[in-house]
Amino acid sequence: MDAHDTAPLPPPGCPAHGSGGRVPLYGPEFAAAPQEYYEYLRHFGPAAPVELAPGVEATLVTDYAAALQLLQDSGTYRKDSRRWRAYNEGRIGPDNPVAPLLAYRPNCMFADGADHLRLRQAVTDSMARVDTRRLSRSTEQISGYLISQFAARGSADLLGDYAKQLPLFVFNELFGCPAGIGDRVLFGISGMFDGVNAEKATEVLFQAVGELVALKRSRPGEDVTSWLMQHQSALTDEEMVHQLALLLGAGAEPLRNLIGNTLHRLLTHERYAREGGLIDEALDDTLWENPPMSNYAPHYPAADVELAGHPLRAGDLVLVSFAAANTGPALQAARQAGSNRAHLAWSAGPHACPSKEPARHITVTAVENLLNELPDLELAVPEDSLTWRPGPFNRALANLPARFTPVREDRGAGRSTGDAAPAQHSASGPARAPERGGMWSSFLNWLTR
Repeated sequence: MDAHDTAPLPPPGCPAHGSGGRVPLYGPEFAAAPQEYYEYLRHFGPAAPVELAPGVEATLVTDYAAALQLLQDSGTYRKDSRRWRAYNEGRIGPDNPVAPLLAYRPNCMFADGADHLRLRQAVTDSMARVDTRRLSRSTEQISGYLISQFAARGSADLLGDYAKQLPLFVFNELFGCPAGIGDRVLFGISGMFDGVNAEKATEVLFQAVGELVALKRSRPGEDVTSWLMQHQSALTDEEMVHQLALLLGAGAEPLRNLIGNTLHRLLTHERYAREGGLIDEALDDTLWENPPMSNYAPHYPAADVELAGHPLRAGDLVLVSFAAANTGPALQAARQAGSNRAHLAWSAGPHACPSKEPARHITVTAVENLLNELPDLELAVPEDSLTWRPGPFNRALANLPARFTPVREDRGAGRSTGDAAPAQHSASGPARAPERGGMWSSFLNWLTR
């Protein structure tokens, strides 16, 4: 048997099959079996040639050590996507489906050096002021409201009815959004990530966030927006808008997927049901094996360089596969040795996720509250009939149908008293009458019934 006979083959349906070309990270084939793709990509070495969308070429780092090298070397590998050579040469247009998550914006994700330090410090210091007890109360309150919308039915899509909505509601509360602004924030972010009139949704989001900044300049409160504004970094209004849009957008979608993927794991692995009380463990297992952002952390070499023997040109797009690095041979030993949080799901280095502790806390609280309210929750369809959303960056289910014994709405569910009221009531003075019809307005009405 020669070497050719033992060479790995691309997964079935992969257009690279037998061609030696770039491996596509889009389409239903990749979404259905990503680990088969990662296993194939490893035969290229620590980094592999991939395609994020038709014509969008990138290098994907699949090895843990090489990923750490890239993430921690901010001198060699830069985040400012204005360095992206293919985009600058016009080979990638602004209307490309992956452009919204890769094109430059003046926020800390796309900044380097002193600019990054200043913007990042403002974000981390402001997020650090979020009180854990307040976060728990807010999450429980919002969870109770969302559950009340479907509890009497005896069935729900845990993605569309719960995991998708909850992070947006929590962030609206933390950032002090009044009714009208909060409705448009929810509309904007949902449209951007669902691809429904994404250009209009982006316009609505940025306009709403701009109004929030103007409101907090005149009437600051005890919320992340006001704290960010008051930070010694002295952010301009434009910088404020872009940091807030980043926190809302980059926080909501991964958190939605983390809640959904953790619920998926709890509902499809008998061990958790048998042993009980393992939400934290299910969350960690999800971060290892099914992280909500599977391939991201875009970087661009400042000059021609080799990464673990793989040649890169200045301005090449390089991504990290958190999913592949987490499940590769190097980390399996660490995990078996008990290092349960050595994974890269939160990224690493100077651009690591600044909100991983709040994200963990929201996820555990949301899952725990749902299971407490609906203790006989179970998957309503066979597991193999579930569909994963296609795309190179996120790991997310299209839906998660569940059933349970119908529950009559208990108005006290998810409610807290005293200082549990949303921050915007005190931050913005007397609450304006909510606009009818919006999701956030409906929640504020529910709170005060």
